[in-house]
Amino acid sequence: MLSVDFIDDEGHTSSEEQNEINRLLNFAYEKLESDSDAEISVSFVDSESIRDINHKYRDKNEVTDVISFAMEDDEFNLIHEDAPRTLGDIIISTDRAKEQAEDYGHSYRRELLFLSLHGFLHLLGYDHMDDADEKEMNRTQDDILDAFGAARDE
Repeated sequence: MLSVDFIDDEGHTSSEEQNEINRLLNFAYEKLESDSDAEISVSFVDSESIRDINHKYRDKNEVTDVISFAMEDDEFNLIHEDAPRTLGDIIISTDRAKEQAEDYGHSYRRELLFLSLHGFLHLLGYDHMDDADEKEMNRTQDDILDAFGAARDE
């Protein structure tokens, strides 16, 4: 099982949205990794906050949609070997999610789920630094979102 700790001090998301993200991420974890219990945090912030985080930790002074900070290095738990796997942290800009939903012509729900899953896949080691990796990550995202009921055309 995956334990998801939500941090939303400013009230950017509803409890229903958080519950659905929790279900999606547990669904994805069962499909991809479910060999042990694990935990992650998901934070929801505004554009200014994610710009500050992006600048501080990635040296990019721009707004982005999602940032992931993995806590594991390869197969090892950096916290303590006997502790539950701590996969890391996902930070999502709800402002950017709303903009992208409109730009891409689908629902805010679908964009929020997509960004949550995208960040989660990064915590599991997926990336899109080259064409082959990007294709695999995109296929995995689409397969999971479709199976969960959040297809791209929503």
